Amino acid sequence: MDGRSSSIPAGIETDSVPLRQGRSKSKYDVECVPVLYRSNKLSYIKDNSIPKNCSKSLKVVFSAAIPKHMKAPIYIYYQLDNYYQNHRRYVKSRSDQQLLHGLKHHDISSCAPEDFNHGLPVVPCGLIAWSLFNDTYSFFRGIDEMKVNRKNIAWKSDHDYKFGKQVYPFNFQNGTLSGGAHLDPNIPLSDQEDLIVWLRTSALPTFRKLYGRIEEDLDADDIITVKLLNNYNTYSFSGSKKLVLSTSSWLGGHNNFLGMAYISIGACFIFVAFVFMLIHVKNPRPYGDTTNLSWNWKPMSG
Repeated sequence: MDGRSSSIPAGIETDSVPLRQGRSKSKYDVECVPVLYRSNKLSYIKDNSIPKNCSKSLKVVFSAAIPKHMKAPIYIYYQLDNYYQNHRRYVKSRSDQQLLHGLKHHDISSCAPEDFNHGLPVVPCGLIAWSLFNDTYSFFRGIDEMKVNRKNIAWKSDHDYKFGKQVYPFNFQNGTLSGGAHLDPNIPLSDQEDLIVWLRTSALPTFRKLYGRIEEDLDADDIITVKLLNNYNTYSFSGSKKLVLSTSSWLGGHNNFLGMAYISIGACFIFVAFVFMLIHVKNPRPYGDTTNLSWNWKPMSG
């Protein structure tokens, strides 16, 4: 079986992997808005005097194909919809050299309009850093809080080579309008992993980013209480927010794209092969004259 014909079985196997993973997904951006403000969510999210705390219950869901046990680590993702991190101006609004060298790098014109505040440079500068996601989550099983590990959530290459170990936030979120999360000025950028994860922009308008890991096993039908702060403004652009819990497999997190891609490509190959077969049956290629083969040549008599 060649690679073309084996892509469909490979796709079926790849597509079945997410079905064997435990997961839970919950949309909370509307439910966590007080009823009084649901007709005007924008005024709710912009008013700092209104509490943003919210509590939700999540049920751990398993398919019939997997055991009734979700083994740690359990990955926590936040998902944003209708959020175009791939917008050209947004993607360009950063300075990789400043992230690595801090205030020693002076040319931050690419970060405009978030390059200077009150005449002083901003570190980290740019719209991407300024719009850092700032919802927070705490997880409880019963009355016991579950430990969430927020270390090692960023790519190692980003952590080691793209963010300076002696570069600290400076003059960040000090403008008239705060875009998202604040950063601890006493922690270097190389250790601010939520920022590192956020700065790796997504190519699609719906994306998930890793928030942390739960270091406890879960059983099927466990009820997890999530206490969250609904701080992040997705209401101004009709976006939405979801909280996702998922285990991982040899393919990573829950994702059907690779399996569907294999199946689609395999189906295309089969269709093209079928078309060529019909063409050959209808208009067969004439056989060549076998007398012209070298081993059928008759020696010329002298």
